[in-house]
Amino acid sequence: MPASGLSPTRTYNRLLLLVAGLGGLLYGVDVGIIGGALPYLEATSGLNASQLSIIVAAVLLGSVISTLFAGLLADWLGRKPLMVISGAIFVLSIPVIALSHGYAPLFFGRLLQGVSGGLVGIVVPLYLAECLSAQDRGKGTGAFQWLLTLGIFSAAVIGIYYSYRVAGLAASTSPSALLVVKDQAWRRIFWMSMPPGILFVAGSLFVAESPRWLFSRGRKELARTALLRSRSPQQANLEIEEMEHTSLAAKNASLARGALKDSLLRRKYVLPFLLACVILFCNTATGINSIIGFNTDILLQSGLSDLWAHWGYVVFTFMNFLMTLVGMTLVDRKGRKFLFILGTSGIIVSLLSVGTLFLRTEKDRHDVRGAIQALVAPDQTLQLRYDADEAKRLLPGSADRLSLAVIYSYGGFSGTTTPLRSGGADETSLHIDRQGSVPSSKVEAFFRNPFVDLDAARKAPLTIEHAYIGPVPAAVHGWLVALGLYGFVAFYAMGPGVCVWLALSELMPTRIRSNGMSIALVINQMVSTTLAGIFLPVVGKYGYSMMFFLFCGFTVIYLLTAAFFLPETKGKTLEEIEAYFEAA
Repeated sequence: MPASGLSPTRTYNRLLLLVAGLGGLLYGVDVGIIGGALPYLEATSGLNASQLSIIVAAVLLGSVISTLFAGLLADWLGRKPLMVISGAIFVLSIPVIALSHGYAPLFFGRLLQGVSGGLVGIVVPLYLAECLSAQDRGKGTGAFQWLLTLGIFSAAVIGIYYSYRVAGLAASTSPSALLVVKDQAWRRIFWMSMPPGILFVAGSLFVAESPRWLFSRGRKELARTALLRSRSPQQANLEIEEMEHTSLAAKNASLARGALKDSLLRRKYVLPFLLACVILFCNTATGINSIIGFNTDILLQSGLSDLWAHWGYVVFTFMNFLMTLVGMTLVDRKGRKFLFILGTSGIIVSLLSVGTLFLRTEKDRHDVRGAIQALVAPDQTLQLRYDADEAKRLLPGSADRLSLAVIYSYGGFSGTTTPLRSGGADETSLHIDRQGSVPSSKVEAFFRNPFVDLDAARKAPLTIEHAYIGPVPAAVHGWLVALGLYGFVAFYAMGPGVCVWLALSELMPTRIRSNGMSIALVINQMVSTTLAGIFLPVVGKYGYSMMFFLFCGFTVIYLLTAAFFLPETKGKTLEEIEAYFEAA
């Protein structure tokens, strides 16, 4: 082999990293693309607020459904076919969404995107863990996370590009023509997310099946052939011997102790499964998904203008992308445990800082619920032009610009308005009605709140639960909050962001890996759903400080778990990790 050339194994390992990265890019686009498209979808689709909420949440619903069955499908079909299928589903979802006219096709297309994301989130880290050598496993899973963050960053850049384009045409275009531009904007945003799906499908066709899946199906020679594509012959033979030893030990244990004692309740299965579940729970409970999803709102409420808040989110996603690259370079050098401890420690400091900043400003807000309730019309709607005069009427004696947020409900279905600011270009109206607040169907009502009587809510009066008004913080306060959020995402990206996928795929033994990963990720998504559901109500009632302190508390648990219970898996084969838990 010439010195300038690459060996076949190195070339193939680069292909594996490329496919992993494309899977992460697909997952990131899946998560982030709706943010840029939503304002234009809202303006042109004719859907009410409840329907738009379901469109946004359909991805999560699809992801939960597919995650439940991803492990079974990965064991039944194999890792490679499932990767191809997951990418094909994503590709199919794009024309379904971009060519849709109406609620049903939009919902179905977004549901398909969620199904694809749930499958990708399981099968790609699983495949990488079983295919890459111990020395490259961290780099491969890091590539998945790195391009995932690139997908989120790309979605943010696409969104702000179209926001500038629409704003530039607003002054020189008629309202009807501008509506057409907005309609084209959200469709083009979705079309632009199609190439990663096509490339992922193409890349998946050129990789081999997982050697450990092949071995578990009794295809020993095919497993050896697959290993030889990414290892030296000596390393491939060594890993085949380890697989045989692990398989033989399991059979002997089953015969010696009885089938019951070799069940999934043995500690070599239970301990890593529980540890993975706790890590996945705490990883989401750091608030990462909520902080990404509500980032612009957080920055607006911290004192930044609308434009700078949107740019702040772009910088936030870029910081996530950049620091993931740092984590990739460190994960196989410093180890997983080191990065977990470093990352969670930094997250705790960042969350405490942001929570304290918000606590200082939230002390000055006042609840004017009674004054707002008096403005509710006999038809149980609320229409309020919120300007400087109205702000002074609600809070006499204050000359500063004031922010107003209203928490309301019809029956048990509650909502929170986007914070409004008095004075300047942010001056706007507040409108609340039953149509946009109460679900239009029992299916929609179930996902909003399964414990509320929909028929009663359709007749219930509009109740203003809280109406908080207070000074808009200074811009310097907003930038301090932004710096705290950048610190948060930097430590998350280079620590838990890179390592959590490794923990999920490395910790669990081969026998339970696919199904165990599915269960752990379902727990992760349930936590994410719960936090997303309580975020605005908690913020409306108690302020942003409460949510950041709550996230901080969960991260302390995360740090303790990583420091005292998580073994270091750097440089160990999957069979060596399994043996560690057997002896624990």
